[in-house]
Amino acid sequence: MTKLMLLGLGRWGANHLRALASLPVELFACDLQPEALKLAHNSGLPDDHLSRNYREFKDKVDAVVVVTSAESHFDLCREFLEAGKDVFVEKPITLVAHEARALAELADARARILQLGHVFRFDTATHWIRKAIQDGQFGELRFLRSNFSGFKRPRNDSGIAFADAIHFVDLFNYLLETTPRRVTGVMRDFLGRGRGFEDACLISLTYKTAAGEVWGIVETNYFLPGKTRELVITGTRMSAVCDFNATQYKIETFANVHERQGSHIVAVEGARSQIECPRAEPLLAELQAFLHSVESRQAPSADGWAGYQSVRVLEAAFESARTGRTVELS
Repeated sequence: MTKLMLLGLGRWGANHLRALASLPVELFACDLQPEALKLAHNSGLPDDHLSRNYREFKDKVDAVVVVTSAESHFDLCREFLEAGKDVFVEKPITLVAHEARALAELADARARILQLGHVFRFDTATHWIRKAIQDGQFGELRFLRSNFSGFKRPRNDSGIAFADAIHFVDLFNYLLETTPRRVTGVMRDFLGRGRGFEDACLISLTYKTAAGEVWGIVETNYFLPGKTRELVITGTRMSAVCDFNATQYKIETFANVHERQGSHIVAVEGARSQIECPRAEPLLAELQAFLHSVESRQAPSADGWAGYQSVRVLEAAFESARTGRTVELS
């Protein structure tokens, strides 16, 4: 049985604790806050598996799940990888691309598993969309548009680009199986927090694929009422809207096409279908995938290099916002 340490029992770490408690692992948990450790104790973990000092368990475990503040990820992941541990780290892998690249290279050099918490990759709706793209159901892709918004408390360790926009940046890379060539970003700090902590952003991405250019649009903010987690895919044969919040029929497809009739272009509405995807918790699925990688030594899809690419794109978006120019990526 894999011995695994969960480091961080905050708001999202508590969800990891719940998911990991259902998996066949010997679980250790660490947090600086006594009340957080009480949560783990109440979940059934014995006291000798709880600590405020993670180094107490470092030599006892095979793998670590890091759910701490973003600025701590680089030092913690480097320490665990150098100690020969497999690591799952919540996104973002780091807040700067050169550190993300260093961790990906270190994992490769030490033959360690390094998996990122890019949870949208593990949603069953994503599985359907990716296969539909690969099978040509959309025809030639034109653009992807996403919205990750909602009225909520801002994170204290980063702006909204690294907190939320990164989800769809990574998802676009995953669906298109490549990374963008051009990045344009607009960032706003309406709450006046400073420190580069934007609370609204709009990112435009241009991808070059075998079938031509695909445009990606990522919108995030802390102000839109409700909770929006929406993806729109538009192609020459079909379009789809995916609501990641929905519990049933997350995807709706539209066989709408534009046709040229003489000197005019007409919009022809086609069949409309609802797609029911198998119900599964993405967080549990990605942790199961991590354990499978630990046991099989097969590299995860959301590896350190995927984490690096998403951070690299966000760095370009911030440079674009600062300079007012589109940034070209090699």
